[in-house]
Amino acid sequence: MLMLFSAIACSVAVSVLLKLARSHNLQIAQSILVNYAVASALTLLLLKPNLAVLAEPSIHWLLLISLGILLPSVFLIMAKAVAHAGIALSDAAQRLSLFIPLLMAFLIFAEPLNMSKFAGIALALAALMGLIYRPTKSARKNTKQAAWVLIGVWLGYGVIDVTFKQLAKTGAAFSASLLASFVLSGCLLLLWLLVRKTKWHPASLAAGIILGLLNFGNIYAYIRAHQTFPENPTLVFTAMNIGVICMGALIGVALFKEKLHRVNVLGIALAVAAIVLLIPY
Repeated sequence: MLMLFSAIACSVAVSVLLKLARSHNLQIAQSILVNYAVASALTLLLLKPNLAVLAEPSIHWLLLISLGILLPSVFLIMAKAVAHAGIALSDAAQRLSLFIPLLMAFLIFAEPLNMSKFAGIALALAALMGLIYRPTKSARKNTKQAAWVLIGVWLGYGVIDVTFKQLAKTGAAFSASLLASFVLSGCLLLLWLLVRKTKWHPASLAAGIILGLLNFGNIYAYIRAHQTFPENPTLVFTAMNIGVICMGALIGVALFKEKLHRVNVLGIALAVAAIVLLIPY
């Protein structure tokens, strides 16, 4: 259970760091860049990928390049979501993205849709509406922006999940694919920053080390949790997603005084219910 709790804690800690970044005037794109360098190094050290597979003609570089673009882009959207909508709603939107691969499997790949999955997808959509809801008389100027970035988080992480699943279907080794996507993400983000003639900010680069440790820690602990409970992957899947939503909501409200409308709270509750119904069997 230690690995499972560590995975949940690291995931929420990433959101906390993104929340603190704005108040400390950090250039989050630079932090994300260093994050990928750290994550790449840790992948080599701890997961020990077989780099030879990346030279095989069967490797799907189009999918890997897509991940190289998607990963940093969605990370930046997540940072905006945390800044404008808060940790509680951003983490819930991220975890709700799991229903997109299921919907794609039904619509594109004609996989069967049972009543449990249908109800889960319906609840997930209702939950998303609850998360992005803002009172019509809200005085906040960034109401529309908060809603759009939450949708961006939900859609972005869902597309990333679909891309990783498609990559897995090609038979690509997970650790080697993960390393390649991290390296490509870092290279493309570096190129983007150089084109923009970015002025480097030491504090932001240093924060990227912490971000990389937390980001990889979440992945590594989640893998180890599945290895610890090989006979019960449902437990890990459910606990991870619900744990992140609940811990994110508690920290957002308790530490950062995030204000949630009762419709937002209902959205979080529906997200938990949707995850339970969408458990893979």
